[in-house]
Parts: sequence; C-alpha cells; structure tokens
Amino acid sequence: MRPRPIDGVAPDKTEDDIAREQLGPRGVLGAPNPARMVPKVEKNTPKHIDPGHTA
Repeated sequence: MRPRPIDGVAPDKTEDDIAREQLGPRGVLGAPNPARMVPKVEKNTPKHIDPGHTA
C-alpha cells in the first residue's frame, strides 16, 4: 500500500485506475467494457445536481 500524502491531496491515479490501465476494464486486456447504463437508471439519474446551499 502506498503511503498517504502528507498535505492531504489525493494522488493523480488510484489503484483502480492503474489496474484498469494494466488489465482492462474487466480484467481482460483489450476486452470491451460491457457496463452500460440501462434506460431505467438513466431516466432516474438527475440531470442537474444541486450543489447545495450555504447556511
């Protein structure tokens, strides 16, 4: 495991990003990513997310 940065800034790449570069999205290099958003999930996903309000 990599040490955490002292200043609290997240690293540029996560361990998942590095693994996807080396192995592909599903663990098979060169295989297409079969994950897709189904119409029901896409319909229920908000288009404009409210960033919140200050109190």
